[in-house]
Amino acid sequence: MTRDIVLEAERATRQVNSPDGPLTIVRDVSLAIRARESVAIVGPSGAGKSTLLALLAGLDTLTSGRIWLAGEELSALDEDGRARLRAAHVGFVFQSFHLVPALTALENVMLPLELRGQADARGRAAAMLERVGLTARAGHYPRQLSGGEQQRVAMARASVGEPSVLFADEPTGNLDAATGERIIGLFFELNADARTTLVLVTHDRALAGRCGRVLSMDGGSLV
Repeated sequence: MTRDIVLEAERATRQVNSPDGPLTIVRDVSLAIRARESVAIVGPSGAGKSTLLALLAGLDTLTSGRIWLAGEELSALDEDGRARLRAAHVGFVFQSFHLVPALTALENVMLPLELRGQADARGRAAAMLERVGLTARAGHYPRQLSGGEQQRVAMARASVGEPSVLFADEPTGNLDAATGERIIGLFFELNADARTTLVLVTHDRALAGRCGRVLSMDGGSLV
């Protein structure tokens, strides 16, 4: 793995058991993504895009193959090791936001910093909420926020630790077109400011078109 490659997969494969026998969701995917690249993964529903993203982020485990993240072989680590590597290097934004309902917007953004034991989690989280235009909503709970506001909180939470790689799975999928456009703009602003590598799964052509590279999947394979 060369120094400017932040994410690499070698014949990554994920199988699950089904009533009809083993089902291969991701098949022999090999790729290399450089630091600060922006990469969109596109393809039809069921192509394996979200599973590949989860494998690359260490949220799911390989059946066979290897993955390296930030110079470390992710696929060789146990669950605790993967969690440690994710905490140090990964931010993740989901389609359904995945905010903690019992925490305010500010507390949600503070969470990854607190888990890492970083100083001034509150101050850094407040600055990031200001960056995404939500200072006035810092004390609100997710149920009190619109979909676009919840996604901005999720983006702030994913970005506040300045991750090596920011992963996003259909980040505009639950948003109307106008809100989605604002979220797309914010993604690339944060990406440029933090010099983070951006890897996202999307059906949104406008979002994919903003990325430096587009990878297409079908039937679990890159095509």
